[in-house]
Amino acid sequence: MAAMVLTLLLHFFLAVSSASPIHESSGTTSIVFATHGSRSHYAFDVFTLLIRPSPSSADELQLTDGQSYNFNGHFPSSSSSLLSLLPNQTPIKSFDQKNLSLVYVTERGGSSKIFYDVVYLDSPPSSIVRSALAISKRVQLPLLKGETEIAVKDKPTVTGDYLIYVSTHEDPGKPRASWAAVYSTELKKGLTRRLTPQGISDFSPAVSPSGVYTAVASYGESGWNGEAQELSTDIYVFLTRDGTQRVKIVEHGGWPSWVDDSTLYFHKRSDDQWISIYRAILPNGTLISNDSVIVERVTPPGLHAFTPATSPYNNKFIAVATRRPGSDYRHVEQFDLVKKEFIELTRLVSPQSHHFNPFISPDSTRVGYHRCRGASNDKNSTHLLLENLNTTLPGISLFRVDGLLPSVSPSGDRIAYVDFPGIYVVNRDGSNLRQVYPDIAFSTIWDPVRPGIIYASAGPFLANASTEVDIISINVDGDAKKAYNLKKLTTNGKNNAFPSVSPDGKWIVFRSGQSGYKNLYIMDAVEGEKAALRRLTDGPWTDTMSNWSPDGEWIAFTSTREKPGAGIYELYMIHPNGTGLRRLVPSGLGGRSTHPYFSPDGKTIVFTSDHAGISAEPISYPDNLNAYGEIYTVNVDGSDLQRLTHNPFDDGTPVYSPTYFKAEDLEWKVNRPDCSFKDCDWLNGKPSSKSLVRALQTSGPQCGGVLG
Repeated sequence: MAAMVLTLLLHFFLAVSSASPIHESSGTTSIVFATHGSRSHYAFDVFTLLIRPSPSSADELQLTDGQSYNFNGHFPSSSSSLLSLLPNQTPIKSFDQKNLSLVYVTERGGSSKIFYDVVYLDSPPSSIVRSALAISKRVQLPLLKGETEIAVKDKPTVTGDYLIYVSTHEDPGKPRASWAAVYSTELKKGLTRRLTPQGISDFSPAVSPSGVYTAVASYGESGWNGEAQELSTDIYVFLTRDGTQRVKIVEHGGWPSWVDDSTLYFHKRSDDQWISIYRAILPNGTLISNDSVIVERVTPPGLHAFTPATSPYNNKFIAVATRRPGSDYRHVEQFDLVKKEFIELTRLVSPQSHHFNPFISPDSTRVGYHRCRGASNDKNSTHLLLENLNTTLPGISLFRVDGLLPSVSPSGDRIAYVDFPGIYVVNRDGSNLRQVYPDIAFSTIWDPVRPGIIYASAGPFLANASTEVDIISINVDGDAKKAYNLKKLTTNGKNNAFPSVSPDGKWIVFRSGQSGYKNLYIMDAVEGEKAALRRLTDGPWTDTMSNWSPDGEWIAFTSTREKPGAGIYELYMIHPNGTGLRRLVPSGLGGRSTHPYFSPDGKTIVFTSDHAGISAEPISYPDNLNAYGEIYTVNVDGSDLQRLTHNPFDDGTPVYSPTYFKAEDLEWKVNRPDCSFKDCDWLNGKPSSKSLVRALQTSGPQCGGVLG
């Protein structure tokens, strides 16, 4: 893809209420980034539905509490270790039909955590019309106290005395290698063992009913190659107790789920391009090579079926997530293994909601999943302009922002951002929102010395060098009688984008396609190229996404110059006079490091990169086409590379704030819709090789397509 596309990743800056002073504390600075797609609009909770023909809304219970983002649940079987964790005053002596137990992932508190919930039902579940939250007796416990705080914690399963899950807290030490690995933590003692071999990446662990075996979707030594849809993982099985006797049983497959110790289900893309459920049978339940394993397709073509769920020792049905042609939503359906037919479940209850990653209760009477909690159950949740996340870097607060390609004013009182179409300005507390430009634009940045002046790229994304995109300036404090106070600074008719202003306000560095390639140019900041223009870089490659250092001595940028046309984007630095070119961060084979931004003291650069590979199977998460991108910092000499974010989404366009902001969430002062996202284009309609390529090339706001 020629130009370091932005496609909707965001580059936002932040602030805290204009009505009150900026929060200063022991911190030194803040970093703000945006997550691709609609991550800020997800309002997911874990629900459960009775499995029976033609279920109704009375059969559905909301299990989690509406706090943050709750997903990927598991109904644990009776466990003395789990019971021992409950408070002494808990009136429960054993698991029975009056209690619902749930283990799930939550992002509350600024990082991924695994929680254990017990809801004590005062009456049989069937009599509860609306929600388990109406029950007063409830216990919530984090299960990984003292574990590494900043990491993905995902796909939890409790088996006996142990919690099995994925974590990303260990660096494999090579670029583009996933940090995802499977771990086992003893619930009572908190002792943790890594089950995945070093140098290997494991996803989506499933523990067999006996607890003896664990199956995973795994990459070998070759690792992630940039896949953003169904991964080319293989299914491996090993002993749960210590990870030994590891054997590959299936070539190409994902999301394994056991029905007994010799039979498991998984999904894979079939030769006809439909994603379908398959069954693998291990002879005599022994761990042997895949040559002896029987593999057969279970679900028919004509729809996508994925992320299967099974119930222990129940071989009559499975639950799957589906995308049917003509439907805009993924739903959970029951597949009858005897009659070989689907039975709809969630569409009958919530027809216009996406339902993700089903799981079945041990007694096979309930299916769980996560979906948007809905406005009627959203009283405990607020929509955030700035969502605080935990970080391992001392003195730095880290925020996810809701908005596209924004920036903060030098005084920190206002934010400019893109919300297609148009550019908007809002006070730093989320109030006084107004549009300042009506058309498609991206990469906003404020003038450092002229108050109220914003620069932006006006025109389409993902365009070639000859497509007209112009640098414009907008006076957001201009004559109120004029609809929009703007000036066009480029007139060459080519692709001019990603402006950055020198600290003295005299010059703008930007990328332009006027030579046929996207290279860097410098022009006058007030009158544009007609007053002064010179070329900074020159070559048959792409140089883009530049940022000027606070002292004016350096310009950092992203470039494909190391291997033009190979899709490799790396970070470079150069003096404004064209001397001193040097590579800052190599990206590895096929890697992408983009959107560099200098810290206020000029000593470090924050950027986005796929250096950490991928953290989960993309199909199990919403709105992902490019399922990569984490936020990093690096010293300007290339040393001390630090990973800041750990999540399965595509993070990008990070910026440093000139001042420190207190590490707390900030709510919007205006209404912002929740759950206003669509599932990915590559799950739409009848699949074909051509349609998959087209989805990758033309993806828009609903479905990824960004390079950080």
